[in-house]
Amino acid sequence: MTEHIPVQKNDEIELQIDDLSHDAYGVGRFQGYALFVKDALPGEVIKAKVLKTKKNFGYAKLLALLEPSTTRMAPPCPLYAKCGGCQLQHMAYSEQLKFKEKLVCSNLERIGGIDLSDVQFHPIMGMAEPWRYRNKTQVPIGEEEGGLIGGFYRDRSHDIIDMKQCLIQHELHDQVVQAVKTIGSRLGIPAYHEASHSGFLRHVVAKYGFETNQLMIVLVTNGEKFPAKEGLIAALTTRFPNLKSIVQNINTKQTNVIFGEQSKVLWGEPYIYDTIGNIRFAISARSFFQVNPVQTKLLYDTTLKFADLQGDETVIDAYCGIGTISLFLAQEAKQVYGVEVVAEAVEDAKRNAMLNNMTNVRFVTGKAEEILPGWTGEGIEADVIVVDPPRKGCDPALLDTILDIEPKRIVYVSCNPATLARDLKMLADDGRYQLKQVHPVDMFPQTVHIECVTLLQRKTI
Repeated sequence: MTEHIPVQKNDEIELQIDDLSHDAYGVGRFQGYALFVKDALPGEVIKAKVLKTKKNFGYAKLLALLEPSTTRMAPPCPLYAKCGGCQLQHMAYSEQLKFKEKLVCSNLERIGGIDLSDVQFHPIMGMAEPWRYRNKTQVPIGEEEGGLIGGFYRDRSHDIIDMKQCLIQHELHDQVVQAVKTIGSRLGIPAYHEASHSGFLRHVVAKYGFETNQLMIVLVTNGEKFPAKEGLIAALTTRFPNLKSIVQNINTKQTNVIFGEQSKVLWGEPYIYDTIGNIRFAISARSFFQVNPVQTKLLYDTTLKFADLQGDETVIDAYCGIGTISLFLAQEAKQVYGVEVVAEAVEDAKRNAMLNNMTNVRFVTGKAEEILPGWTGEGIEADVIVVDPPRKGCDPALLDTILDIEPKRIVYVSCNPATLARDLKMLADDGRYQLKQVHPVDMFPQTVHIECVTLLQRKTI
């Protein structure tokens, strides 16, 4: 017997919104049937048009606000309705923080099976000024009659929305993108066309040191030979007196991945520098460096606090990247070992250790789940293990390895509450570890993304 779905595509209905999904879609029920509505907020009554129906839920479009929420804000960005970069500009920032706290709690309880009554859950760390916080932008470039365009993609598409400013990027990034579009159009530099895999300029990437005022521009191209290169360099270096580096990254693959394997300096230095706390970092074209330097300091301070180092500990930093967390830990640890699968990042990490005159850190290239057992065989006993994996979370083999090593404390830094909860469940289900503390940090205001620092303590036997 087929279950009855009370609505059909194109139906227009009145709907009360009761909750938000993990991706900030409003959730309402029509005769018990769940509908997800973009840009709708809890507590609102709306007029909605049904777009798509499935067996247990469907999607609808917000047509009119019949009873708006008191937490609704007018999005300050004129492209908000088109661009897919932000998801929460229509929500008061205080409510964004509540939504993210609830999201973390929900994932830990639902996916992780964790009883939060036994956990110290710290209030989320938000920003005093939740705009213009990003130190890096990467903008796809396209072409229309009249010249180059550049902007973020329309939501759930690869259609470029041409923009003059992005309110979560540093103002200098807007100027860089506009300059490249204007100068490139004047010099006849062709844009890349994704559909035909033809053309030249694919992306403009700008990196800016908030503390040092140093600027790097990376031009991602579909081929090595750069038309009008000298003219572009002359115009950019004249326009931006704080420009330290212009890099060409070559990506000839038909892929959604932004960077290719080969980079070469067109002008200036291969690095810019910035500081977080007392640590100075060299940042290359392809280095991963946290995009919100203000909140990164809070994130790393919390990681250091949870590690609870007294000066005689050995620490392992899995997924160490360019050594950002490792060097923070090395300030208070006896010895830090970092492992990272990306060889280029490991070289940057070694360079950053030298830059800060830190001799109590060692970085190696490889998969953490393969490297850590070897260290154990060398007699290295970790008191604390820190993991900061990508969104997909930790490799299960690494979690098994961590449990084999049995450190006193595990500090897990995560950018995805769902995979965090999954991995914490595996670690806690072993029976030897207990989740003690959780501290969310809002690294990405106006978006649904959230970082967390968590502490697992080995139980006393």
